[in-house]
Amino acid sequence: MIDLPTFTTVEERDRGADVALLPVGSFEQHGPHLPSTTDTVVACTIARGIAAEHPVLLLPPVAISCSHEHEAWPGTVSISAATLYAVVRDVAASLRRSGVPRLVLVNGHGGNHVLGNAVQESGGGMALFPAEADWEDARAAAGLETPAQGDMHAGELETSILLHVRPELVRPGYASADHTADDRRHMPTLGLRAYTESGVVGRPSLASAEKGRAVLAHLTGAFGPHLAALGG
Repeated sequence: MIDLPTFTTVEERDRGADVALLPVGSFEQHGPHLPSTTDTVVACTIARGIAAEHPVLLLPPVAISCSHEHEAWPGTVSISAATLYAVVRDVAASLRRSGVPRLVLVNGHGGNHVLGNAVQESGGGMALFPAEADWEDARAAAGLETPAQGDMHAGELETSILLHVRPELVRPGYASADHTADDRRHMPTLGLRAYTESGVVGRPSLASAEKGRAVLAHLTGAFGPHLAALGG
């Protein structure tokens, strides 16, 4: 379901990349209409778009991450923030030993807060993409109607992206799955179940494949400044 990189070592040698992309997704509920791999599909799709435009080393994804706020729903699986941090640090160290000194974490899950700490501590050797401002700009460029605060999970944004890249994964019923819960200030303590029975927070009824295409196109174009900040 998720396309893995298929380049050979000779092809990677000839590419000579000094920046690698690590997609980081999750394995968590996305309501009744999107698969648990949604965040991984999103992260991999963004990374593939970047790799098509820049000479980077595309890595396979980290597909299980920090989804503890979703564990009230069947099928959600998490690892600890400490484990995710260790995986990222180990990958970065391995890349440096093989001649790739810089790493971009292409994050598809908002709950992976520890990735920001890993980048912060890297001394300029890592970047996190998309940044919050990149998402905001992409939402505006694509004409999304739901404000970001209200479009938290399985809403207009994520449903639009999957309608564009993997429409067969979007189950029927998303047009009637809207649920709003803008004030979620206690979510770290209570989990998401305190705010939604279905697991949806947002308005998937507003989603379209064209919005998903526009979001992804904007994000691909927004990567250049992040690469420049890494010295690429």
